[in-house]
Amino acid sequence: MKNKLPLILLMVFTVSAFAQRKSDLIAEIDTLKSKISSVEQELAKAKREISSANARAESMESENASLRDANATLLSNLGNFSELSKQNSENVNKAMAALARKEKQLSGINDMISANDSTAIVSLTRIKQTLGENANVGVGEGIISISSSLSNLFGSDTGTELSETGKAWLANVAKVIKGNPNFKTEVEGLNITGEFGPTYDQAAAVAKELVGVLEIPSERISIVAKDGNFKEGINIKLRPDYKGFYAKAKESAKAAQ
Repeated sequence: MKNKLPLILLMVFTVSAFAQRKSDLIAEIDTLKSKISSVEQELAKAKREISSANARAESMESENASLRDANATLLSNLGNFSELSKQNSENVNKAMAALARKEKQLSGINDMISANDSTAIVSLTRIKQTLGENANVGVGEGIISISSSLSNLFGSDTGTELSETGKAWLANVAKVIKGNPNFKTEVEGLNITGEFGPTYDQAAAVAKELVGVLEIPSERISIVAKDGNFKEGINIKLRPDYKGFYAKAKESAKAAQ
């Protein structure tokens, strides 16, 4: 018995030590399990955060792509707008230049018209000096009109032979025509009966005297007979040389281009 006691005690100590060691291992295992659980929780949390971060990154990437597209479109539109603005500016400049040319052309034509009107007014003064203050002379639209009655020219309303008074009057009219070489002369016969033949003959008699006797160039004289609208007589009209006027206007327009 005494010989077995140490062996029993050894076994008791061994069992006790083993039991303590097992308890420590279990405790250590529990601790490790707790740490593993904590690590797994941290890992799960990290995964969620990574997933959320990836989602935000994808969203930001999508937004950045949209922004890049929008910026590209904006830059393209700005480029198109700049080109359009440039073209509009060029068109405006061209339009302004064309307008300036037109204004210059119109200014030249207006100056020529004003010059004709001024010439007519100055000529009116000279005509009255030649024919007398009581002469029947008027100016309208640049046309000088010198009028005489049929009785003064022919001695009667139906005559076609010029009277001495009529010839003297025409001699002064011829001075006026010669003094205004830039005007064309029209002999206008007026009647109130509608019979234009006799009226034309009277106007022709006046024109014949001016050309054949008073030496007015025939190319400067024209004849017309018309209804006088309750007036009869002879009008000698000095008209601007419209053909020459338009030729000068055309030259002025070309020069202004």
